[in-house]
Amino acid sequence: MGLPRLSASEVENSVPVSYDSWLIKHPSAIDTFEKMMSIAKGRKIVVFLDYDGTLSNIVDNPEKAFMTKKMWMAVHDVAQCFPTAIISGRSRDKVYDFVQLDNVYYAGSHGLDIAAPLHSSNYGDPKHQTRVTDRKGNEVVLFQPAKKYLPVIQKIISALNEKTGGIKGVMIENNKFCISVHFRHVHDEDLGTLQKLVNSVVREFKEFRISKGKKVFEIRPDMEWNKGHAVNYFLDTLGLGTSNDILPLYIGDDRTDEDAFKAIRNRGEGYPIVVSSNPKDTMALFSLRNPLEVRKFLVHLVWWKNNSSLGKIVPGPTPTLTGTRVPDPN
Repeated sequence: MGLPRLSASEVENSVPVSYDSWLIKHPSAIDTFEKMMSIAKGRKIVVFLDYDGTLSNIVDNPEKAFMTKKMWMAVHDVAQCFPTAIISGRSRDKVYDFVQLDNVYYAGSHGLDIAAPLHSSNYGDPKHQTRVTDRKGNEVVLFQPAKKYLPVIQKIISALNEKTGGIKGVMIENNKFCISVHFRHVHDEDLGTLQKLVNSVVREFKEFRISKGKKVFEIRPDMEWNKGHAVNYFLDTLGLGTSNDILPLYIGDDRTDEDAFKAIRNRGEGYPIVVSSNPKDTMALFSLRNPLEVRKFLVHLVWWKNNSSLGKIVPGPTPTLTGTRVPDPN
């Protein structure tokens, strides 16, 4: 796959329409909550969440992207009611360190690093699925289809550090199976140079591709696997892959979440919800403005579950307030 030509001044997915007119096509999930849940009655809801920009605000320092206590409690309560997974571009361990809940499933590196309850027979090669035991003695399955690229990823990181070291404000983040080059603090006049340098590095590694997120370049193996595949993988391992009475719900704000929105729409059931305060092209059917509205929606969802005698629940992992990280054999 060729490298995309990215304009340094490019606005992500933006479209030239007013927010109010955009809302007609992507209505607020809070304003339409009652209607959404009328369809959900009697179905098994599964909740999927992005992390940065969805559960936490986008912050200047990615290492400090913490959830608020209220958001943490909302995620905890939702996971008590429904199977819940967080699918992030960060490394799985890093997301876990931010969240620290054991009643949540985790996928990192845009779905290239998944900790799931069981093997999947329909999604993912069995050779990439490894059964391990966490520190509480519970068995989980790690799905890591990009393990062979780990040595190359280290080479790319070294090359990026060497070539971009002279540009002030660049932050290179190792997310295990992918690399994030943050440029939030890079001066506008240096963006074009940074883009050319990043492209030149990735061009040397034919099995990798680059995409753009919010003030970040994402570098990852050029594999047919994304957040949409991760959604289907989780549903399969939860025993819901072929169920006709489930309602998957995915909330995310980034371009990479569009793959998950598409996967849900392809199923013909479920609610893809984009987090955005600006109109933009999206496969999502509903919207929320910011993480504050995400928390409100999750609180509504818990209230609905606790007050609906028809809501069905599929048990998730045993909830604990201070979790333990799943050990990684790599």
